Amino acid sequence: MNINLSGKKALVGGSTSGIGRAIAMQLADSGATVTLMSRSLEKLEAVKAELATEHSQKHQVLQVDFTDFEAYKTIISGYFEDNSVDILVNNTQGPPAGTALEKDVDDYQQAFDLLFKSVVLTTELALKQMRKQQWGRVINVASVSIKEPLSYLVLSNSIRAAVVTWAKSLATEVGPDQVTVNSILTGYFDTERIASLNAKKAKEQGVSEKEVLEQMEAKVPVRRIGNPEEYGFLVAFLASNRAAYLTGTQIPIDGGLLNSL
Repeated sequence: MNINLSGKKALVGGSTSGIGRAIAMQLADSGATVTLMSRSLEKLEAVKAELATEHSQKHQVLQVDFTDFEAYKTIISGYFEDNSVDILVNNTQGPPAGTALEKDVDDYQQAFDLLFKSVVLTTELALKQMRKQQWGRVINVASVSIKEPLSYLVLSNSIRAAVVTWAKSLATEVGPDQVTVNSILTGYFDTERIASLNAKKAKEQGVSEKEVLEQMEAKVPVRRIGNPEEYGFLVAFLASNRAAYLTGTQIPIDGGLLNSL
C-alpha cells in the first residue's frame, strides 16, 4: 500500500529524538512538508538536514519549550498567524516519573500544562484551517498506561488519560468537517525516555540496566521493545487518505503488551 502525503503540511512536536523524530522522518519520506518542533535549535537543524526532500518539500523548524506554557502559547500562536497545517502530531516530552504519594498538586498542574493545555491550544489553532478546507488529521501520542496505569508514572497516567477522552469528544465534533482525531497508545520503544526510566529503575532495584531491559522485553508477547521507525509507519497511515474512515480511536502499538481489551 502506497502512502502519498505529497502537498500536505505537518507539524510534529518533540521531533528531535525518539518517536517524534521517527514520525517526522516517515512523514517526510511519504512526501509531506514537515515543521519540526522542539527545544534545541541545534538538534532541530540537524534533524531537518536529514529529512527527505524528493518531493520538493521545504521543511521548517520551530524552537519551543513545552514546559513553559505562556512562552509556548506566544510562539505557537505566532506560528499559526503565518502558517497552516494539514497534519498535527501532538507529542511532548513526558513529565517526571514518580508515584502518587511522591507528587503534590503543583506537580499535577505542571503536567497538565505540559501534556494537556499545550495539546488543546495547538489543536485549536490547527483546526481553523483544517475545518475550512474540509480535511485534517490530528494524531495524539499517548500511552498504554491510560488503560493499565504504571505506578511510577502517575503524572503521565493521569493527564494522558484526559487527553485521550478529550480527543474522543473532539472527534465527534469535527467529523463532519472530514477531520479525524486519533490517539496512539504507546508501549515500550527504544528511546532516550525509556533508557532514562530504566536507569532510574535499575538504581532503585540494585540491578543492571540490561536486566531491567530484559524484564521489560519479557513482558511483551513479541519479546522485544519497539523500533521508533515502526511508530512512524502507523502515523503515516493515520495521516493519509487511507485512514479517512478511522477516527475517535485509541490504537495501541505495544507488541501485545496490554492485557485489557
